[in-house]
Amino acid sequence: MRALVSAVGDLPLPGAGCTLARWRVLAEVAALDVAAIKLYEGHTDAVAILAELDPQGRIDRMARAQVQGVPIWAVWAAQPPDARVDGVARAEGIALTGRKAWCSGAAWVTHALVTYFNEAGEAALAAVCLQAPGTRVTDEGWHAVGMAGTGSVDVCFDATPAWPVGAPGAYVSRPGFWHGGAGIAACWYGAALPLARTLAAAQARRAEPHAQAHLGRTDVTLHQTAGLLRTAARTIDADRGADAQALALRVRAAAEATALTVLDAAGKALGPAPFCRDAALARRYADLPVFLRQSHAERDLAQLGQGVARLTSAEQAWQL
Repeated sequence: MRALVSAVGDLPLPGAGCTLARWRVLAEVAALDVAAIKLYEGHTDAVAILAELDPQGRIDRMARAQVQGVPIWAVWAAQPPDARVDGVARAEGIALTGRKAWCSGAAWVTHALVTYFNEAGEAALAAVCLQAPGTRVTDEGWHAVGMAGTGSVDVCFDATPAWPVGAPGAYVSRPGFWHGGAGIAACWYGAALPLARTLAAAQARRAEPHAQAHLGRTDVTLHQTAGLLRTAARTIDADRGADAQALALRVRAAAEATALTVLDAAGKALGPAPFCRDAALARRYADLPVFLRQSHAERDLAQLGQGVARLTSAEQAWQL
């Protein structure tokens, strides 16, 4: 993570005119390693959130004062019913208490943006240093082989000092929330590319008609999703403040379908040998299906459908 952050530097912020360049970097990192992109995307998302909700950079300056070098961030926003974090206002900042689940990179990041509930019961966001008193990184909550490299464990807080980020509800109501959601689609897309390239290379060496058909459907679905991602990036850059919910849900659904298609096509065309003898390919086959479950599947499609139903024919933009 530290090497990635140092090598790549700051990515363009989403909606600032270079969204496609940002997504291309995310796709390239995903093509290198699926667990790495989960952690790296979290860091870049946190930086974008802070730019939107803390434009004066106060929290970034505080974080830099607490570590040597550049802070490494995570975003821990999952709120399952069996893991809750509450926050109590203090003279300076807030105190967090509770258990946070699905904390990717907890053993390695320096800081995290954490969702919590304030004293009024409102959902809010806080920045916390992982070295702060009252923070305990557990080894609990993760038993899967896939994405094991992310170290997504539970983290417990006990009156841990933290800083509020934005107003209650701002994390999900800001335009950038869906910009970040669309960026995940670029990660899923990039994570499927090594499988497609392995399939193409195998057919270049020794063609087989059925495998060529699988390569053909892989090519079609990759081009379809790449086109949607390019269009989405242009649309976000054209109006940074517009509601991008439908746009994000659409590209996420497309990228998930593409990744699943490539997983299926490569598995059928290549047979078992590469997945038994190529460690990197085998790890990707274990990691990618778990990573894709960051999607909410049919719930996301239903949410997209509800939004589309409210649009006019012109707004639906289905015409060529």
